[in-house]
Amino acid sequence: MLTTAHRFLRLTALLGVTLACLSSPPSVLAQDFSQLEAQLAQHPALEAMRHQSAGFRERAATADALPDPVLSFGILNFPLLDPSFSRYLPTSKAVGVRQMIPNRARRDARAAQASQSAQRNDAAIDQRFAELRADLIVALVDQQRVKTLRALLLARDSKYDELAQIVETEIDAGRPALFRLAEIDVERADVARGLADLEAEADQIRAQMVELVGTASDTPPPPLSPQAWSGEASALHAVRVARAGVAVAEAGIHQAEAAWKPDWGVQLTYQQRDGQGDDWVSATATFTIPFWADRSQAPALREAEAKREAARSHVMAVARQASARHQAWEATRAAAESGIAILEQKIAAIRDQIAARLTVYESGAGDYSPILDGEVAVLGLQGQIAGEQARRDRATARMNALLAGP
Repeated sequence: MLTTAHRFLRLTALLGVTLACLSSPPSVLAQDFSQLEAQLAQHPALEAMRHQSAGFRERAATADALPDPVLSFGILNFPLLDPSFSRYLPTSKAVGVRQMIPNRARRDARAAQASQSAQRNDAAIDQRFAELRADLIVALVDQQRVKTLRALLLARDSKYDELAQIVETEIDAGRPALFRLAEIDVERADVARGLADLEAEADQIRAQMVELVGTASDTPPPPLSPQAWSGEASALHAVRVARAGVAVAEAGIHQAEAAWKPDWGVQLTYQQRDGQGDDWVSATATFTIPFWADRSQAPALREAEAKREAARSHVMAVARQASARHQAWEATRAAAESGIAILEQKIAAIRDQIAARLTVYESGAGDYSPILDGEVAVLGLQGQIAGEQARRDRATARMNALLAGP
């Protein structure tokens, strides 16, 4: 028979879960998914990457500029024993300006490398946003799963109430059903523990959503379907980022090759003399020659070429990795779909049995407890279906996050 202690423990567990639900953070908002996406686009990690792209573009602008000119002031050929500006002919006051002119090819290569770095960072921003969007969708999917499972557990608990009343009636009638009543108490305890676990998971999901979009939300997940993929590696986010890295390495090679070309410089000096001497003007031009090329330019070029080959190998590596991840998520999704179909077949079979037993019961034979047992079993299978649906949707979100838009 259902004892007072059993009732008290059950009511205490359910009351604790109810209070936990009522004390959940009040900042849960109902928003459209597009609003959540807009908030997600302002994620601090994405903002930091956008600032990096802006920095690369500024570097591209400065890479093409000439270095600052150098001004010089001085006194030339000034006698120490008989200090004077007019006694010694070469004595003069000088002012000069010098301008270095790095070769155009090197400046263009530096600017191109910075510009390509910005483009690579932009591709990485797209990839990171896709990953964060998948995280958001997964959080919404899990949140929906938790709500569904909570409702199913509460429905199971209600069925246990009905079942316990029937078993108590059987015990009062002298039937040996005390062991079944103990089983019901154990199953009720499992329901209470499951509700508590779901509430803890809901708190974790809310915390994750606050990290992603700044607030918790009860928005349902968007409709999910696998994004079509022809198998082309260029459609993968990771490959686009890696190929942009190859372009950066190519610009590094151009910069290393430009180091073989001369850098130029010009200098103009005006010398003012006192007395009867004329003022002097001196002009010079300078240029570099790759005299130490074997120890400077050549190793730098080989380094740049090695980086390019490494970047190309990285493209192939990430293409294989991303493709394997896509296949793994696709397999997970297919397995979840199969699991849902199997569980639905089991539910249909149990419902047929319930209908048959209900017909017998309504005819005046048999009892109602097997019918309730069947309904409890259906609720348990529906909970498993909710888990499989969430697994399918998580896999779909992760698959789509690997693929870039057209």
